Amino acid sequence: MAIKEHSSLQDLAAKFELHPNQISNLKREFLENAELAFGPQAEKEDPESGTAPLYSKIDQLQVENDFLKKALGRCALPKEDKRW
Repeated sequence: MAIKEHSSLQDLAAKFELHPNQISNLKREFLENAELAFGPQAEKEDPESGTAPLYSKIDQLQVENDFLKKALGRCALPKEDKRW
């Protein structure tokens, strides 16, 4: 509302219970950084992009775990003779 300037700062301050200086500061800050909020979509981070390396690591660890289980099974010591 402050950016569109349809109301005075005093009216907005009374409506939203803020000091007029706060509204001016928020408006100025927004206008200075508006390109960050409405910039190209390519710059925004894809939430799925961070999971691909994690799934890759999980797959690698599962393969290693399966390999070690098989190797341990081949190297297992024979069971003790309980006759004694």
